[in-house]
Order: sequence, then structure tokens, then C-alpha cells
Amino acid sequence: MNMITRFDPFRETTALQNTLDRWFRNPDFGRVANEELMTAGEFVPPVDIYEDDHNINLKLEVPGIEQKDLDIRLEENTLTVKGERKFAKEEKEENFHRIERRYGSFYRSFTLPNKVDPEKVFADYKDGVLHITLVKKAEAKPKQIRVTVGAQPKEVRAA
Repeated sequence: MNMITRFDPFRETTALQNTLDRWFRNPDFGRVANEELMTAGEFVPPVDIYEDDHNINLKLEVPGIEQKDLDIRLEENTLTVKGERKFAKEEKEENFHRIERRYGSFYRSFTLPNKVDPEKVFADYKDGVLHITLVKKAEAKPKQIRVTVGAQPKEVRAA
């Protein structure tokens, strides 16, 4: 199964450059930087992908995201999962000692093999894990071949 994984080796460098650019352009940036850091940052949920004889399964860790904030689409051979984890503004931000969880929007895209049946895609969200099941087409499923001993099949026998 061929999957395309987004990889950007310069992601951290670009984020640092953008932060420094804002710092030098706006002298008040340092004062408001903490609020921006709480809501900014790229949130990329981890995913496990595995396959069995009948399905291709994806499990994404997306805790704290409401079902209404998830968008799953299958177009041609591309599965796209979008969502957003929102920062709770009702908490007093000045009392935080550390904020390590990521907030904001995410976008994951996966190229699927032709053996997926586009009419049979199911998604389930439970305990912060989004489980997407992609059912394989019947012709893509493995078939058991019966072995006979000492006799040719009827279609092959000479008359």
C-alpha cells in the first residue's frame, strides 16, 4: 500500500524565521507573544495505518476535538481529514505555568490504492481516537484456492 506522508524538513526553521520577523517588525510582539503561542503552532495528529484481508484502517489521535469539528472526505484516491482543536478562552491565561498541547487546525491527506471501495468508508470517534475503516473491493481481497491431489480440474481435462 503506497501512502504519501507529508514531511517538511524546514518546518521548524520556517517557524523560527516567522517569529523573528514578527518580533523585529512589531516592538510589542514580546508582550503578546505568549497569547499567540497558546493558539498558534501546527497541530498534526499522529496516525497508525494498518491493513488486513478486508480493510485498510487508520487511527488518528485527536483528543479534545468535538465531532462537529472533524471533516473527512474521500475524493478519487485521496482521503483527507481536517479538524480543529480550540483553545478554551474561559481559563485565565495568565495563570498558566506551561502550555504544551497544540491547538488550531490540522489537515492530513493520504493517497489510497485503487483497491478501496469508495462506497464503503466508515468513521468512528471514541475516546479521542478517530478510526476510519476503508473496505477493500471484492476483487482486491485474497481468495483461497482449493488444492486437489492427483486429479485435474474438470475444465482442464482432455476429452
